[in-house]
Amino acid sequence: MDTFKRLKEFYLPYKSYFIWSLLALFIVTGMTVLYPVILGFTIDEAIEGERYELIPYLVLAIVVTMGIKGIAVYIHQYLGDMFGINSVYKLRNRLYKKLQFLPFRYYDNAKTGDLMSRLTGDVETFRFFLSFGCAQLVNLVLLVGFSMAVMFYYSVPLTLVTMVTLPFLAIVVSKFDKRVHPGFQGIRKSLAKLNTKVQENVSGMHTVKALSQEDEEINRFSTSNEDYRKKHIDISKIWGNYFPLMELLGNLSAVLLLAYGGYLVIQGSIQPGQLIAFFSLVWFIIGPIMNLGFIINMFSQSKASGERLLEILDEEDRHDPAEGRTIIEGEFVGEVIFKDVALTYGNKERAALSDITFEATKGKTIGLVGATGSGKSSIIQLITRYYERNGGEILIDGRSIDEYSLKELREQIGVVLQETFLFSSTIRDNLAYGRPDASMDEIIEAAKRADAHEFISQLPNGYETVLGERGLGLSGGQKQRIAIARAIIMDPSILIMDDATSAVDMQTEVKIQEAFREVMKGRTTFIIAHRISSVKQADEILVLEDGKIVERGSHSELLNNENGQYRRIYDIQNQDQEYVLQQA
Repeated sequence: MDTFKRLKEFYLPYKSYFIWSLLALFIVTGMTVLYPVILGFTIDEAIEGERYELIPYLVLAIVVTMGIKGIAVYIHQYLGDMFGINSVYKLRNRLYKKLQFLPFRYYDNAKTGDLMSRLTGDVETFRFFLSFGCAQLVNLVLLVGFSMAVMFYYSVPLTLVTMVTLPFLAIVVSKFDKRVHPGFQGIRKSLAKLNTKVQENVSGMHTVKALSQEDEEINRFSTSNEDYRKKHIDISKIWGNYFPLMELLGNLSAVLLLAYGGYLVIQGSIQPGQLIAFFSLVWFIIGPIMNLGFIINMFSQSKASGERLLEILDEEDRHDPAEGRTIIEGEFVGEVIFKDVALTYGNKERAALSDITFEATKGKTIGLVGATGSGKSSIIQLITRYYERNGGEILIDGRSIDEYSLKELREQIGVVLQETFLFSSTIRDNLAYGRPDASMDEIIEAAKRADAHEFISQLPNGYETVLGERGLGLSGGQKQRIAIARAIIMDPSILIMDDATSAVDMQTEVKIQEAFREVMKGRTTFIIAHRISSVKQADEILVLEDGKIVERGSHSELLNNENGQYRRIYDIQNQDQEYVLQQA
């Protein structure tokens, strides 16, 4: 029960629903047990005793009993559903909020399909147990308790004989639980892997088709699907091994009841009506105990789901000691200084950055150049505090970067990433995502400066055009220009361009760079690029290799170093361009 105790904050606030639902269930159980009592009284008193005038009243009593039971069942089920629905509503909100504030290192290894499975399937499994399974467990206790009370009232010896098999039934149910719970844990994990495979396949469908890997993807999916199938078969085998035994023990109780009960009727110790009532009551005990396997089934699934949800809730939130603090009261200059900064990701031995030192004053543009994996993006991730440095000092406007809250800092930074992400919403909503209060004039002006207004205007609904998932329907260059406009709308003091023009042609790149020269005035700007043409106008260019700055200077200064890394990159790119022109 530890899992449910740890999740109590989500369902205890709605305990009134559960309590009233249980009160209604108490009435339901009472009416259920009352029915065979009335039936036994009818046989013994009205029929055997030839008091036929009682029959109309007994019929009315049964009708009233069933009517009360029907109303109570409705109240019980409705309030039970309200208990589960409201509880998981709160839980789902907490999980989603948790995902927003988890550090970036969590998402380095997290799988989208697995997270989707937890927030949908696991939450729904937990809700089903709260709404239905928990009440069924209480119903079992009430029904067995009420039934046994009436049975002991009728005949203590017959009750004891009937209950002989119950301890054995309890042992079987206990062993069943120990085997079925790990099985359901495996099913939940296997389903998460299956969802991840589907999600990755759909998201990467262009790559799959471009590389003709349809058959390979089918085989990979079949492997995951087969694992899911086998785990379900394993659970079915557990059910197949234990359920017949539980049913056998239940039926054995009924056999003992009829044998010994029939003997007591013959001896005159109990009346025939009491035996018939006894037979109905014993099934009110055996039936729920046999269904205990179903309840344990639900409990095991819910417990496995709860454990997977707790894995998310137990993750350490991002560390932000300055949260809620306000430092920026006047003008935010955006001066960035790195002093001997080092960064190592996770448990990796090799440092991503080491001894990084530079100064970016207001209005200065810093270009970052280097091979893939040289550390360019790592510098940006430290400025935005996606990751925390392992050594050195980072100052912004003369203060340690740690003194700023994450929210306050990131509101002053505009970022255009290499991989553009657009939401399944209108173009207007995507443009104003960083500043939802932006006016339409500001949105259009930003789109013009990013050379995006023309193609947006040609769309069927212009700025109100709804984009497909991840911006489906737009070219890579169009998506990138929307991302650039989105950063412009934020009017940031620090502007970061992470290879932002990589998906546009040379002509469009020139237009965007012209717009950026205006946008970058008075702002601290960082430009990460593979093309020399994107950074040659920078005030200072940092050339990185293996996480270290190996060269620094202006475009012309770096070109003068004929043996330098920057000059080699420049020569290679010029040779490529000349070759392309010759081929054309």
